[in-house]
Amino acid sequence: MIALWFIAARFGWASPLFLPSPAEVLTQFSAVWADGYANGTLLDHTLASLGRIAAALGVGIFLGIPLGLLMGLNRWVKGIFSVPIDLYWGLPPLAYLPLLIIWLGIGETSKIVLLSLSTFAPICFAAQAGVRSVPAERINAALSLGASRLQLFTSIILPSALPEIMTGLKIAIGAGLSTLVAAELIAAQSGLGYMIMSAANFLATDVVFVGLIVIAILAFAFTSGMRWLERRLIPWKGKL
Repeated sequence: MIALWFIAARFGWASPLFLPSPAEVLTQFSAVWADGYANGTLLDHTLASLGRIAAALGVGIFLGIPLGLLMGLNRWVKGIFSVPIDLYWGLPPLAYLPLLIIWLGIGETSKIVLLSLSTFAPICFAAQAGVRSVPAERINAALSLGASRLQLFTSIILPSALPEIMTGLKIAIGAGLSTLVAAELIAAQSGLGYMIMSAANFLATDVVFVGLIVIAILAFAFTSGMRWLERRLIPWKGKL
């Protein structure tokens, strides 16, 4: 991909206004890092976006995993919560962003609530699916050996559900990043999405490329981190 980019820029397959060369993007990267763009340096915008996604993931994990486990363990809890979560998860996040802005204002609260909603559902449903996927034979074997309900949960159900939960976390990170950028395009004064939109308004395509590359690096870093966590927490995944 980088080679094609070099070739396209070198032979002028597209106007530099629409496809800046890698050298121009690298130069602009240094300029944005040092001098800033759209009321902040590149580090400021990156930290603003990371802070929002971290807060949303924290809310999604704190609420989604316990509720998902309860939904997997108790059919009454599943009956109460599954339909409302299904209904709101089917809506595009940007569809109810204007409503959140009306209710909560244009500050950080509306964006974090929006991101939390986008990360909560996949984590919750993954935890529920993880509980449902526990083999009955494993549960019966533990019960026959005298395991209590607490031991059954901590030693059988939770470890067996971890692979599904980790998959849900990866989906939530992807959903959160896409929602984050979209939310910052509309209602923000900082962040990578805000920087990209500000640059697009002035046809600063090289700055747009800088923002996109940083977002891609962040997504790759999150994915690599999740793989590392999987190797540490669930080393048996794919081996049983």
